[in-house]
Amino acid sequence: MPRILIIEDDTDINNAAAQYLRRKGCECVQAFSGTEGRMLWQAGGIDLLLMDLMLPGLSGGELIAEIRQSSQVPVMVLSAKTELSDKVELLGLGADDYLTKPYQLEELWARILVQLRHASAAPPGECLRYRDWVLNLDEMTLTAAGQPVNLTAHEFKIVELLAGRPKRVFTKQQIYEAVWQEAYAVEDKTITVHVSNIRAKLRPSGTDGYIQTVWGIGFKLAEA
Repeated sequence: MPRILIIEDDTDINNAAAQYLRRKGCECVQAFSGTEGRMLWQAGGIDLLLMDLMLPGLSGGELIAEIRQSSQVPVMVLSAKTELSDKVELLGLGADDYLTKPYQLEELWARILVQLRHASAAPPGECLRYRDWVLNLDEMTLTAAGQPVNLTAHEFKIVELLAGRPKRVFTKQQIYEAVWQEAYAVEDKTITVHVSNIRAKLRPSGTDGYIQTVWGIGFKLAEA
């Protein structure tokens, strides 16, 4: 069931799209301003965005630019603007598709399916996902609930290790030897300090609680 965020200040258009997509089996989250849309996006779990350009609070263009700093989630623009220059500008900002109002709901659904297929066809192993975390393994970057998290190389490797086996409890020795690639011969607090730093960096995204301490053993990821 794809989860679609609809950001449209026209209540009738927003509701009509949401009702139609729910009948198609989608889960829809509705926002009526750019500011509200950004808040719902940051909460995480969105598979595709539908948005107008002329939004109160935060414009569609500003929101797309902000999203593209940390995510490649499909973004479709729904707008009354018909000029080619407007379409080129939005695609340049990072929109994946552009549908001019008024539009047919059947065409909207067909274009959504195309974007969802493209998103699901990403090369396997490129990203590692756990709940609201997305780890880009090639670039060694982490986004949490849509927000970029600036981790050191060792911190990223710790998160990658935990996210790769979310049900497993790792001892401090296992974490150290997997991440540093050398025998465990350091102070016991080394891993604890690194995990504490990771949690502090995750706190603004609200996902710091994902890393759970297993007292007397080590660390694991909290179950959803």
